[in-house]
Amino acid sequence: MKRIVVKSDEAHTEVAVQENGKLVEYYKGWRDQGQLAGNIYIGRVVRVLQGMQSAFVDVGLEKNGFLYIDDLLPAHLDKQPKTKPPIHDLVKVGQELMVQVVKEPVGTKGARLTTHYSIPGRFGVYMPYADYVGVSRKIESAADRERLKRSAERHLRQQEGFIVRTAALGETEEALAADLEELRARWRQLELAAEAAGDVPRKIHSDLQMLPRLVRDLFRDDVQELIVDSSEVLSEIQSYIAVPGAQPRTGRLKLETGADLMQTYDVIRQLEIGLKRKVWLDNGSYLIVDRTEALTVFDVNTGKYTGSVDLEQTVFDTNLEAAREIARLLRLRDIGGLIIIDFIDMESEDRRQQVLDELVRESRKDRTKTVVVGWTKLGLVELTRKKVRDSIESTVPEPCATCGGSGLVIR
Repeated sequence: MKRIVVKSDEAHTEVAVQENGKLVEYYKGWRDQGQLAGNIYIGRVVRVLQGMQSAFVDVGLEKNGFLYIDDLLPAHLDKQPKTKPPIHDLVKVGQELMVQVVKEPVGTKGARLTTHYSIPGRFGVYMPYADYVGVSRKIESAADRERLKRSAERHLRQQEGFIVRTAALGETEEALAADLEELRARWRQLELAAEAAGDVPRKIHSDLQMLPRLVRDLFRDDVQELIVDSSEVLSEIQSYIAVPGAQPRTGRLKLETGADLMQTYDVIRQLEIGLKRKVWLDNGSYLIVDRTEALTVFDVNTGKYTGSVDLEQTVFDTNLEAAREIARLLRLRDIGGLIIIDFIDMESEDRRQQVLDELVRESRKDRTKTVVVGWTKLGLVELTRKKVRDSIESTVPEPCATCGGSGLVIR
């Protein structure tokens, strides 16, 4: 069972996603807070680095954003030159440029920018110059993929591109077309804003604020209930999900007032446990989670679990349980970048593959792109997860004022 819980007051909104009672995603922000990823700016090129084939663009943020040459070339691979030109042939210092944020500033790095513009909607992502149609990989049926692709193609104009989202599965062509037309109209307004005179840098488009964006992205057919604690927020959500021609979805909305929903549905306790360095698993084994600037490491240990058959079976059971929990923690903590897992050594190649397959299966539930690379020569598992913003560990808990987050204090 999949459930979304929304707690809201005058200042903050908290959103929790649970699968079979377990917390898998958590978000907290100001009521009017949006995100930088998806925003579009008119910026000014302040530096061009030929040796790195990249440029820095001032978009009005604390740090200048950076733009790789790949994000200046056409989005359609078939239209890109076989040999990349020097970046100074494409942009010059002082040039005004319309760019979109694709990655939030993280640590000492500025925002990642692109000229491959995209406007996300409920059922798809509109790309005005991409000239191709894609379908979410999470839609596995070949017949559904083909139907949705053809439906989108019939309503696209020359040069336009569209990626059909998982939420479009089961919807009519009319609903898809209505979503596309709304996104096209938003792009027209954005173009007018870009052409109008104004200061540089300046923002000309913002993605949705946190709550409508999460409802758009999370409230799909696999969600059995969405619970809120405010009639005002309930009305807001009802307006977000009302789409002409689409399947009605208001029957799964529930209002529960008079209690702290995050306590009622055990969100806070699960969050505190999930953010610890040592995370106990249901069978008595545990994980150690260590983060560095370059990567995140998970170390698997049998702990209190002794099994009942033999050592090899005990190790296998522990690794399977760990694979499921690690996939959940990646979503809950929103960990991005390079991830290394040190599973307990197994002699059987078949069981090593079963553990890897379990990790891949669980990773498919993740909305963020995750690639399980496989076993290394040293017996570790390597995977990557797309990094769009700071992890939850950087935004929800506060570092210890005494040790600065190291866990160590000099005596």
